[in-house]
Amino acid sequence: MATHEFDVVILGGGSGGYAAALRASELGRRVALIEKDKLGGTCLHRGCIPTKALLHAAEVADHIRTAGKVGVTATLDGIDAAGVRAYREGIVAKKHKGLEGLIKARGITVVSGSGRLEADRSVTVGEDRYVGADIVLATGSYSRSLPGLEIGGRIITSEQALALETIPERVIVLGGGVIGVEFASVWRSFGAEVTIVEALPHLVPNEDVALSKGLERAFRRRGITYSLGVRFQSAEQDDSQVTVTLEDGTTFSGDYLLVAVGRGPASDDLGFEEAGVRLERGFVQTDEQLRTDAPGVWAVGDIVPGLQLAHRSFLQGIAVAERIAGMSVPAVPESQIPRVTYCSPEVASVGLTEDAAVAEHGADAVVSYEYNLAGNGKSEIIGTGGTVKVVRQKDGPVLGVHLLGDRVGELITEGQLAVSWEAHPEDIAPLIHAHPTQSEALGEAFLALAGKPLHAL
Repeated sequence: MATHEFDVVILGGGSGGYAAALRASELGRRVALIEKDKLGGTCLHRGCIPTKALLHAAEVADHIRTAGKVGVTATLDGIDAAGVRAYREGIVAKKHKGLEGLIKARGITVVSGSGRLEADRSVTVGEDRYVGADIVLATGSYSRSLPGLEIGGRIITSEQALALETIPERVIVLGGGVIGVEFASVWRSFGAEVTIVEALPHLVPNEDVALSKGLERAFRRRGITYSLGVRFQSAEQDDSQVTVTLEDGTTFSGDYLLVAVGRGPASDDLGFEEAGVRLERGFVQTDEQLRTDAPGVWAVGDIVPGLQLAHRSFLQGIAVAERIAGMSVPAVPESQIPRVTYCSPEVASVGLTEDAAVAEHGADAVVSYEYNLAGNGKSEIIGTGGTVKVVRQKDGPVLGVHLLGDRVGELITEGQLAVSWEAHPEDIAPLIHAHPTQSEALGEAFLALAGKPLHAL
């Protein structure tokens, strides 16, 4: 077995892994990046980028349908599934090529193959052994299912949904979280009949209830149906359809059942526990600096408990590379990481929901304000409704920012700054938001909480 020595060996070339590789290389470390598939991982090839390309195609279709409302004569003749797929794959290919060039330019050694962590701070790939002064585990996640619900045929995950060569006529989506509502939004825009089944009381159940209820109203107006608060029981399929039965006996039928019940950590059979890395329910356990129990072994991204977001993985990969280099890097609380769901309308948030803020600080110590996008000029122009909700500690800092409406994901960075810097609304109120922009809606909420509303009562 040939042995290759590096300063840092990274297992997994997705968002967290390649971010760690790039930063470690910048800091003068010799880096080996091991990836069994393609650089970029799930996010680039089967997740963030291709799904957002689909969502943009869906947005274009909706704009054409409503073009007459703004005086533009246009007709939607249909959706060219092959054309949408070519558009999506072209974007992914371009981003992949750019990433490969960046990794090569930084002098990072890329190893293609399945790696396994060993107890001597090394990773084996076939007949080769890669030894690092530090090891970073970044193996990502996979689409989960429910016990007894086997993926196959007309029962699919998001990976198979992306590979469909036709637009389905009827779809059932099991799970009303981020992945479920995004695909539901795409398929509805493409003309499908869509039903979402969510066992919890609301869609996007991890968000502030004001956003969840607003999204439910918006989906209802779009013709997306949903069942809330009743658990899935079983699914049966034949050559023509899938039939889903809930625990209360309700049934739904469709061409496909998309299983979107979350993602599990990709940690099985990789040697982690044998090498001294502690797992719980498959997730790698770390301290707040992302060190595992095995000396010199770190973990980042979806295999670490918490939000499974590409930008969280980037953040953690960069932080670990800097800590390996001896730099002092503070841990970023999960509540300060922005979250965006790219359905139509979009959902974006950062910080505590109002319920979480009340639980932490007490009902008498929390104040919130909601601003309806109907009062925002730019939102009216682009034809979106929605809500801006800001939660603050009474006479204290902003605790949470919660947005619902088309394109509001572009506003969440301001919310992140407010929450992370513990800004008071009074600090932000004097700052000018350009007119007419959707950012004014966020400014209006800050003004109201500072006691001087302008366009709101």
